[in-house]
Amino acid sequence: MIFQLFATFFRIGCFTIGGGYAMIPLIEREIVTKRQWLTQEVFADMIALSQAAPGIIAVNIAVLVGWRVNRFWGAMASVLGAVLPSFVIILLLATLFNRYRNLPALEAIFKGIRPAVVAIIASTVFNMIKRAKLTWASALIPFAALALIWFGGLSPIWIIFGSIIITLFITRIRL
Repeated sequence: MIFQLFATFFRIGCFTIGGGYAMIPLIEREIVTKRQWLTQEVFADMIALSQAAPGIIAVNIAVLVGWRVNRFWGAMASVLGAVLPSFVIILLLATLFNRYRNLPALEAIFKGIRPAVVAIIASTVFNMIKRAKLTWASALIPFAALALIWFGGLSPIWIIFGSIIITLFITRIRL
């Protein structure tokens, strides 16, 4: 099981461009749909927790999935599998980038990758919206948070803390 966790996250790490949010659909397909290590609801909760926790979302998800599947060694294997490809690729790119950064072909490659990454991240957002099973009232929360960040200049950290406090308050009232 430990090798399967490592191999799964390693493969995802090798073929994901665009960071942690771009990895979420691949992780979901492998962990929930293909291997059925987690249910859709548990995975959605892990995404929410991974977003709220400090650090890199892909690493946070790898820790939570690995821990759930095979405790400590599962978490270690998942994290190593998720991080190792990026580490090696970035190390190689860093050594080559300074030498070839002004090549028109390289600039064209990066211009082509950007829209694909945006589409992958947008797909993740829409899938998260579907999974969240929002009510009309709860659907206003992301828009209010977005408005407070963009127009109010409020830090996302305060949005997270405020959401936690409001949720605790509302939950306490319902009890």
